[in-house]
Amino acid sequence: MDAVSPQIAAAELLAWYAEMGVDIALSDEPQDRFAESSAEKAIEAKSVRERSLPPFEANRPVAVPPAATPAQESAVADARAMAHSARTLDELRALLDSYDGVGLRRTATRLVFADGNPQARIMFVGEAPGRDEDREGKPFVGRAGQLLDRMLQAIGLDRSEVYIANVVPWRPPGNRTPTPQETQLCLPFIQRQIELADPEILVLLGGASAAALTGTKDGILKLRGRWLDYDNGGKAIKALPTLHPAYLLRTPSQKKLAWRDFRMLKSAIATGRD
Repeated sequence: MDAVSPQIAAAELLAWYAEMGVDIALSDEPQDRFAESSAEKAIEAKSVRERSLPPFEANRPVAVPPAATPAQESAVADARAMAHSARTLDELRALLDSYDGVGLRRTATRLVFADGNPQARIMFVGEAPGRDEDREGKPFVGRAGQLLDRMLQAIGLDRSEVYIANVVPWRPPGNRTPTPQETQLCLPFIQRQIELADPEILVLLGGASAAALTGTKDGILKLRGRWLDYDNGGKAIKALPTLHPAYLLRTPSQKKLAWRDFRMLKSAIATGRD
């Protein structure tokens, strides 16, 4: 039998894959399946060892982050006092422009305070700005913002009829997640911003925003689709957690859930107008 060249063998293999319906690679990089097998065996061996430990050892609770230090508590108290001193949204913005309690201010290009209509009935709050927002100084202007605009249009709204902000008003370096300390230092300012804007409905975009403003530990997929009460300076307003547009860009199959939430929002707006 004549030997088959490697090139012909590879071409025949690709043709066979195509006939079997395989038309996409799972990864751009080759994977060492032997190494994966060894790793799986190591994980299984670790699992066996853990199952053999006494119950008190195997079920040891996960360590929780240490409590805030007195210095951190003092910094949060200072931020709260500064935010509360603002009597208008313009004053609050000016205070944030001069606030140096968060290191993000020194790494970001500019403050991303808000966009839209501060007198609007509906206020949207996300987690933190990204690269495009940092460059333009407005929240939700990148791909996620463009999707949010389309979602608003689907229920008959645009940016002139809503007010948009973030819990953290500066972009974290490399679009990383804000640390708990950064969020806690920024929280008094977004709380005061909501209080001064005084919307009738608050839409919490994503789990981070919902957790920061409501204190809940539930994930966004459990929270979304139901109304919560938000304490807006002693006044309860309706808050609707929903999926963040950036998450929807990564997981398009979940857009149907966000659409249900926005239909709830549309219904609540219509009811308020009756």
